[in-house]
Amino acid sequence: MKSALRQPVGRGLFVATILVGSFMLFLVQPMVARMALPRLGGAPNVWNSAMLVYQALLLAGYAYAHHLARLTPGRQALIHIAVLAGCALTLPIVLAQPQTFAPGWEVLWVPLLLLLTVGPVFFAVAAQAPLMQRWYSLHPASGEPWALYAASNLGSFAGLMAYPLLAEPLLSIERQSLAWSLGYALLILLVVACAWSRRGIAPIPPQPAATGTQPQARVGWRRSAHWIALSAVPSGLMLSTTTHLTTDIFAMPLLWVIPLGLYLLSFVIAFADNRDLAWAFGLVAPGVVLLCGGLAAMGGSSGGFLAAFASLLLLLSVSISLHSRLYELRPTAEQLTAFYLAMSLGGALGGAFAALVAPALFDWVWEHPLLVLAAATLMPLPSLLRWHRMDGLDPHMARLAAIVFALVAGLVAWMLHTVVSEQETGVHRTFLTMMLCGLGLLLTAWRALFIAVLVATMLAQGGVGTIETSIEGARSRSYFGIYTVRNHPEAQIRQLVHGTTLHGQQLTDPARAREPSTYYGATSGAGLVLAAAPSLYGQNTRVGVVGLGAGTLSCYRRAGQRWTIFEIDPEVVAFSRNGTFTYLPTCAPEARIVLGDARITLGEQKAASFDVLAIDAFSSDAIPLHLITKEAVEVYLRAIAWDGVVVLHISNRFVDLEPVVAAIARDLRLAAAVRNDEPADTVNLTGSAWIALSRDRTKLDVLALASPDAPWVPVEKPSERPWTDDRASMLPFIRWNSLLGSL
Repeated sequence: MKSALRQPVGRGLFVATILVGSFMLFLVQPMVARMALPRLGGAPNVWNSAMLVYQALLLAGYAYAHHLARLTPGRQALIHIAVLAGCALTLPIVLAQPQTFAPGWEVLWVPLLLLLTVGPVFFAVAAQAPLMQRWYSLHPASGEPWALYAASNLGSFAGLMAYPLLAEPLLSIERQSLAWSLGYALLILLVVACAWSRRGIAPIPPQPAATGTQPQARVGWRRSAHWIALSAVPSGLMLSTTTHLTTDIFAMPLLWVIPLGLYLLSFVIAFADNRDLAWAFGLVAPGVVLLCGGLAAMGGSSGGFLAAFASLLLLLSVSISLHSRLYELRPTAEQLTAFYLAMSLGGALGGAFAALVAPALFDWVWEHPLLVLAAATLMPLPSLLRWHRMDGLDPHMARLAAIVFALVAGLVAWMLHTVVSEQETGVHRTFLTMMLCGLGLLLTAWRALFIAVLVATMLAQGGVGTIETSIEGARSRSYFGIYTVRNHPEAQIRQLVHGTTLHGQQLTDPARAREPSTYYGATSGAGLVLAAAPSLYGQNTRVGVVGLGAGTLSCYRRAGQRWTIFEIDPEVVAFSRNGTFTYLPTCAPEARIVLGDARITLGEQKAASFDVLAIDAFSSDAIPLHLITKEAVEVYLRAIAWDGVVVLHISNRFVDLEPVVAAIARDLRLAAAVRNDEPADTVNLTGSAWIALSRDRTKLDVLALASPDAPWVPVEKPSERPWTDDRASMLPFIRWNSLLGSL
């Protein structure tokens, strides 16, 4: 023991090791997702599936660390260094190539692809945080190791932010993988140094608990279950917040980074030695849950920046509150790995619920309000006013007063839902919302009544309408998104809404049911190209369309033409086959439907299969980057005849795609022209931007002559380099004015 005391504690070394390992752990997550983009696409559930794989690997790594900690420190070091070295044989990271499952099985093969790609090294690195904390605690003078967990999550947050801000813009995928491999080698050296610093130190005997004088008893199943629950809810809420934001509130590029970053920051605050910030968040968390959690059942794209900010503030507050409770329930250092194993299991269970169970059970993001209610059930509720304990106040009278307050809250919620929602008076809405929150805070001493007020607030703040839409059967959910069919009888319009974006609409008046609408009017880029197809290629034009939507483009089909439509989601095809939208069955009943990711299925077609190829596969405002890279355009060029035309839909509120496509056209020596359509009819038609590409410049000249009143113009100055599968960054092309204007 004396020799151990003479050895330095090595806190800086262990902090550095944990920071490097956690940094790499969360740097590799978006790196592999970006690597897999050409095969997986960019749907929100792809990221949720990736997170589920990472959580499962994290659980496996923590279980390995827990069992390894039972051995002597020397054996732990030998085994762990050997595992790290063995997993290094799988480097550098390259995308695995498993057989692709049939459409509809993405929920299985997406995790399998990620698991085969990064599984071994992720497992090895995942184990280092709890294991290094356990090794650190072996020194008699080390003190409690919990602050090192805060350092671990700080490293994770740094790695997550470094990818979109530094790695993706500056390095190709190949160089990213090489740099990560060098970081892995550095991590092995740091782990060896940590093991060397603990040489000759025997395991310390169990110590008394920090809050008592007796050694801590063996952890029972109730306490373990409590740890798991406190970990599961924030994990599930992080994924449900991502889905909720991108589905119904505020779809914007890179938004998925923010919820995960806040989730990681919550650990930094909750496990810090200084408890002031954690205490402050715990104090305001009940109010945040009432004010922001009341919006959790709001659907129908009725949000905006304030709703997005409220959703993120809710996630941060709930996560800090529940993780701080975890910190308060922490065991002694001897049970550290068991504690982290329970936390990891909870995180995996929460992720599985949000990524696997909820999409199969619910037609909307119902997991989001359910997890908010679960958080309200678990979080500490400090009774700020403690009015129920006032001297002279009878407990029975206090309970009666609480019930009266709850009834008043119900009345206020009813007023908020009916009177205010009909009049759309912002001042009244704000006043009643604050009144509801105040009544809820008065009831924190009675958790059931507090939760009842929260439910009433959810219903009043859009929840009733969301429930009615589900009851009407107007909404459906698949792996690739949530779709809502909206009928507007007064305008004779039926709309298909995907996330925050109108995905297509159709006039329900039978006399006008074949009229193209939204982005696909007669003066849109796609409308002009398809209308000119007979003059460009004759009556037997071969047309391919990527992205079915409501099927609007099919009504440009002419007799003799052969149409093939590529659609990734069977749920979208069902809307045209069950009569919800009649464009396809009435205009192109013989069109061939090919299910699957367009880039993969187009690559499987015979060369020169089409004369015209329309690419319209964007979902909400999220960019399917894998469909707009240089390699993707090469797939399109292979699929069309030498003089064929590709028309690409580039309309987007937040990203300027024209310079990107212009750079691709320059590098591939293609003629390119853009059609920016601003129709006069803003009821049935929507402004759009389409770019036409062709190897044969004369085709674009003919196209321009065919539509003198709807001019095509040269594309603007191309970007310095095109997007490629190996290197692409969205940051330089974000429309900051539009983004800030929407705030």
